[in-house]
Amino acid sequence: MAHTAAPDRARPLRVGVTGIGIMGSNHARVLSAIGGAELVAVADPDQAQAQRVASFLGCQAVGGHADLLALGLDAVVVAAPTHLHHPIALDVIGAGCAVLVEKPIASTAEEGREIVAAAKAKGVTLMVGHVERFNPAVRAVKDAIRGENILSVAFTRVGPFPPRMSNVGVVIDLAVHDIDLIRWITDSEIVEVQPQTSAALAEREDIALLQFRTASGVLAHINTNWLTPFKARTVHVATAKKYVIGDLLTRQVTEHFDYRPDGSYSTRHLPVAYAEPLRAELENFLSAVRAGVAPEVTGEQGVASLDIATSCLAERAEARARSSRRRAAAG
Repeated sequence: MAHTAAPDRARPLRVGVTGIGIMGSNHARVLSAIGGAELVAVADPDQAQAQRVASFLGCQAVGGHADLLALGLDAVVVAAPTHLHHPIALDVIGAGCAVLVEKPIASTAEEGREIVAAAKAKGVTLMVGHVERFNPAVRAVKDAIRGENILSVAFTRVGPFPPRMSNVGVVIDLAVHDIDLIRWITDSEIVEVQPQTSAALAEREDIALLQFRTASGVLAHINTNWLTPFKARTVHVATAKKYVIGDLLTRQVTEHFDYRPDGSYSTRHLPVAYAEPLRAELENFLSAVRAGVAPEVTGEQGVASLDIATSCLAERAEARARSSRRRAAAG
């Protein structure tokens, strides 16, 4: 069914989820509890997994996204592996359904642009699942520095290697979150990239130290890896007048300010609202579908962050090629 106009507000939006791994199962769980939405079905080639989730949530289980679309949905969440985002999203859009695509929007920026163009041509809502935008701690940090002269932003996003991961490294899986947040927090585009990456234990890069400069002059840094035995998610923002630290896991935000000549300063803990980021993201998506307006994280924004992430990997590939050429010339 086509939705170039906003759906009827008097009935629940009929929604499905394709790709029922960890993230897809969470999407399904949250959707089943949101008023104004009806979780019609979940889809996954692993029928046993799809059936387990469907039985628990009281919806149908089908084998693939084509089976979902046959049920006459208003919207679909695509939580399949990254390399499947492009073909599935295009099929969903072609059926006239709104679509939320988990981050990254696609395997390449070009594929992402094709998804964006298709959604525009069909007139359907497209959102990218950069869920950290909806983390209350991130929002508290942004509120704390609103109107300030931002000097630097530093993210740490580390943890153990995820066994589920096979087709991307830490830059696409983890750092793309913080690339998006740098652009969002600073309200400025990234114009310089200085990446350092290494594949220490895995086939793809599992360590990345990424440095950036935004068009507004903010210096930014991302430290990410799959080698740390525990998860850590933090952001540090320095402005001309204050220093703000946010822990994105415990959702504690601290502001240091009022620096004095004797080296002393004032500190306060900022209030952080309680909210499940995934629920806030899905509510924003469904509201955008109903109203026929742009969601908070558009397809274009998802492509821009993916473009920066892939440029970090391109820089690494070029550096390795230069090193190989030097070794060949020396030999």
